[in-house]
Amino acid sequence: MEAKAVAKYVRMSPSKLKPVTDLVRGKDLTEALTILKFTPGKSAELVEKVVQSAKANAENNFEMDASKLYVAEIHANQGPTMKRWRAGAQGRAGRILKRSSHISVVLKER
Repeated sequence: MEAKAVAKYVRMSPSKLKPVTDLVRGKDLTEALTILKFTPGKSAELVEKVVQSAKANAENNFEMDASKLYVAEIHANQGPTMKRWRAGAQGRAGRILKRSSHISVVLKER
């Protein structure tokens, strides 16, 4: 049995999210939530929200015991990129890429 949660189109680049997801991969649920709570930055808040959602899915939809859960899989994959431009020197246009991510979490029981 596994419980999943996915946050799509999160307005943060995967390169900023991946170090945070690497911190909690394979950890027990309580330990993972503690790590995320005390990790500074917006990326930790976004990942924590998805982990909390997966926990709620596990408890409510699959009647899993929260004390036995661990983070089996966690990914921050590339989402669509919004392309914008900004005026540059000598009449040129500078390109701005606003990246987004899809965060997915899978919890399993030990």
